[in-house]
Amino acid sequence: MSLLLVLIGVVVVASSLLLWWNEVRYGRRGNGCLPPGTMGWPLFGETTRFLKQGPSFMKERRLRYGRIFRTHVLGCPTVVCMDPELNRRMLLQGESGGLVPGYPQSMLDILGPNNIGALHGPLHRFIRGAMLSLVHPTAIRTNLLPKMDAFMRSHLDGWSGSVVDIQAKTKEMTSLSMLRQIAGITAGPLSNALNTELYTLALGTISLPINLPGTRYYQGLQARKKFVSMLEKMIAERRSSNQAHGDMLEALLRSGDDGTREKLSDEQIIDLIITIIYDGYETMSTTSMMAVKYLSDHPQALQELRREHLDIRKGKSPEEAINYEDFKSMVFTRAVIFETLRLATVVNGLLRKITQNVEMNGYVIPKGWRIYVYTREINYDSFMYPDPMSFNPWRWLEKNMESHPHFMLFGGGGRMCPGKEMGTAEIATFLHYFVTRYRWEEEGKNTILKFPRVEAPNGLHIRVQDY
Repeated sequence: MSLLLVLIGVVVVASSLLLWWNEVRYGRRGNGCLPPGTMGWPLFGETTRFLKQGPSFMKERRLRYGRIFRTHVLGCPTVVCMDPELNRRMLLQGESGGLVPGYPQSMLDILGPNNIGALHGPLHRFIRGAMLSLVHPTAIRTNLLPKMDAFMRSHLDGWSGSVVDIQAKTKEMTSLSMLRQIAGITAGPLSNALNTELYTLALGTISLPINLPGTRYYQGLQARKKFVSMLEKMIAERRSSNQAHGDMLEALLRSGDDGTREKLSDEQIIDLIITIIYDGYETMSTTSMMAVKYLSDHPQALQELRREHLDIRKGKSPEEAINYEDFKSMVFTRAVIFETLRLATVVNGLLRKITQNVEMNGYVIPKGWRIYVYTREINYDSFMYPDPMSFNPWRWLEKNMESHPHFMLFGGGGRMCPGKEMGTAEIATFLHYFVTRYRWEEEGKNTILKFPRVEAPNGLHIRVQDY
């Protein structure tokens, strides 16, 4: 018994010393005052609590320390900022203010060194320009929207009279649609193989970078290797063929042929494709799923949305596609999408790495640390969004919320999400065919988790009938 007490005492003392040493290690700064907060354990910091408790962890820290505090998550000492105006200024300043992208090492390693979220300076502008050339309004009008329409029309066939997991369906829908637009890949063995690796890859992006078998990080790296191998094979086949495909991969391979811009390397093309698919997979599928959930819970919003889409169909034959003008007329649909993004908080925030000591409200944040621009807090600001916990798409019609300085659903500054309009068009096309073809109700009890990513652990099941 006495030996057990001694062992317990040793563990308690050792744990206390480790926690104390970590606080001293990061708190010893001679050139300024750090924000208040705690750093947790060496190496692991407070990552476990952050990933498991998420919003409650953030709320507890805010109540204790205020809107600016320090912590240690995902392998890095980090300052969390919840002040809307400070966040806006940081996103606008960017590199000129000593801030560059600072995403977790796990995300950088798995998405690749050329992913747009990791780059800054001239290389970021170069890759961003290449991405914008794929998703600008003319591309959406002439190329992307017709493909989205044809795909959604086919993908939504045969749902009536069945119980479907709308989470699984929207994930499958988003990945297949993206693969078709990027490289003309249709449902089959190749898309199945890519989707399998994509799911594992996505899980690994938010994890501690511990490269040991069994960890999500290790599995994500292995999935990336397989994904890259399949893309390399596709690129080699394209280079050996003169056949026209009219897709994003063809545009990327030919980029720079006219001499107006530098050519992309195969490595840049691969990382760009992985980033486009990853971003779409994470945001578009989740937003589509949660829109169905919120519309199911709010019949009046569903009625208004359905009216908008039935009005569009009045002037069309049953098989006639929607066009760009139809998309631009979907005012309430856009409001539903933005309100879903806000309330579900599909994106919680943005990470920035500090390249020089940065002053923030009297604090000095050391070079090498990260700042977590926590935009989730803004989504529930009662001043900007009265009754913020209610699903109210009409709020987006009352005033031009998109021009509000604290509108950050798609980031801000020079790093605003380049795929904003493409993603909105994709979700709008899905909603168009879903609400004009079907009615539905939830089946059973469905649990929704909202951190670190929005998901239904056991699926989100709905019973679908013809409208």
